[in-house]
Amino acid sequence: MAGHFEPLPGGGAAVALDEVEIAILRSLAVQLLELIGPGRAPAEDEDPLAALFAEGPSEPPADPALARLFPEAYASEESDELRAKSAEFRRFTENDLRARKRDDALAVVHGLDALTPRGDGGAVLKLAADDSRHWLGALNDLRLTIATRLDITDEDESGELYRLPDDDPRKPMVMAYLWLGVLQETLIDTLIS
Repeated sequence: MAGHFEPLPGGGAAVALDEVEIAILRSLAVQLLELIGPGRAPAEDEDPLAALFAEGPSEPPADPALARLFPEAYASEESDELRAKSAEFRRFTENDLRARKRDDALAVVHGLDALTPRGDGGAVLKLAADDSRHWLGALNDLRLTIATRLDITDEDESGELYRLPDDDPRKPMVMAYLWLGVLQETLIDTLIS
């Protein structure tokens, strides 16, 4: 089980994590939460139905990582009509998408915080099926964010990253990116098995 998820009887998944892996995953999830930003808190007297239909931003985020997490619905450079449709789609969907991504990252933080350490400082993380889906979403978002920061646009490009010298400042992020990919792939395998 070391280093990858395995299915649990009755659904869900488990992975053994050491102390460093737990710290890295938690740190990355917290950084993702900071990147996504806080949710909009409804006012005390706000109608819950009105809050449900609150409008979000109509422009794409300036940060390239956020733009990758919240992409355009249509190729907006094509025409004014498609730009308008993309802005309208974003206005009515981005708040919900941000909330879901926050929930996914929070599930990672809460799951790691609830671990009972073994004698060596590591622990076995056991996820129910619903928690697995949150983790899968967060792992995907983390990989997209890191890929954007590393300028990885195609999975084939990650091959050259294996050959980075140890003194390259990108090496720790590359290692995290590749490790998260293994976690993501093995978690998918548990969900479809």
